[in-house]
Amino acid sequence: MDISIVIVTWNSQDFIRQCLGSILATSAESGTEVIVVDNASSDGTARIVRASYPEVNLIENKTNLGYAKANNQGIDQAQGRYVLLLNPDTRLLDHSLSSMYKFMERNPRAGAMGPRLLNPDGSTQASCREFPGFSSLIWEFSGLSRLFPESKIFGKWRMGYFTFDQPREVDQPMGSCLVIRKETLEQVGSFDENFSMFFNDVDLCYRIKNAGWKIYFQPDAQVIHHRGAFTRKVKRKMIWLSHLAFYKFFKKHRKGPADRFLLLLFSLPLFLSALPRMLLKR
Repeated sequence: MDISIVIVTWNSQDFIRQCLGSILATSAESGTEVIVVDNASSDGTARIVRASYPEVNLIENKTNLGYAKANNQGIDQAQGRYVLLLNPDTRLLDHSLSSMYKFMERNPRAGAMGPRLLNPDGSTQASCREFPGFSSLIWEFSGLSRLFPESKIFGKWRMGYFTFDQPREVDQPMGSCLVIRKETLEQVGSFDENFSMFFNDVDLCYRIKNAGWKIYFQPDAQVIHHRGAFTRKVKRKMIWLSHLAFYKFFKKHRKGPADRFLLLLFSLPLFLSALPRMLLKR
């Protein structure tokens, strides 16, 4: 088995047919298995998968276990040499799966790789970021990151300076579509389930790079992504969880005395900054 595709679904009936259809249309190019982990959808997502895609390995959770834990369920079942973590609101374009596979085969030190993600209108999504530092919080709180998004200083975390038109080594491609070498996962472990929704991909990529593996962005592989299709359903909760995950990431990976002081210093403004965004969302 070459590639195991793991898809976590939750009320994904609007997208799952398109996603699975695109996989089945391209998977003949390589040995592929598809694992769908459904987090107790109430809209019939699991029924659609069960009835229309019998070749898919469907895991049905009785409760919503969260994104990280559900992905780990799929990874535990995966038999492929590579694991492709894929959101259900995506559509693989022609030869994208083959392109991802060939890239990983040509680059044996690549622990993970992210393709070019496209909006439904064909425009490129900003899908890679550098690992955040405390300076990232300063530029975010001050608004300088939005005033000067293409600056290599103020826009460093969001990589506003990057044009996404050439392959390059990166810190963290978006987990919406991320290929990971199974050997790498066996070395560094799967998702940290303390990051149930956000920053689990950042944490995983951080561990991959710290273990000496490389992570790449590859624009030749292209995937349509309906960004935010599911987090918009519970906007206020997602905003709070994203800020909490930011805090957890720093707490886990920044353990020096100076880091602890800075984390304490930034904690209050970090959580307070979530409030106006939550109040403005409906």
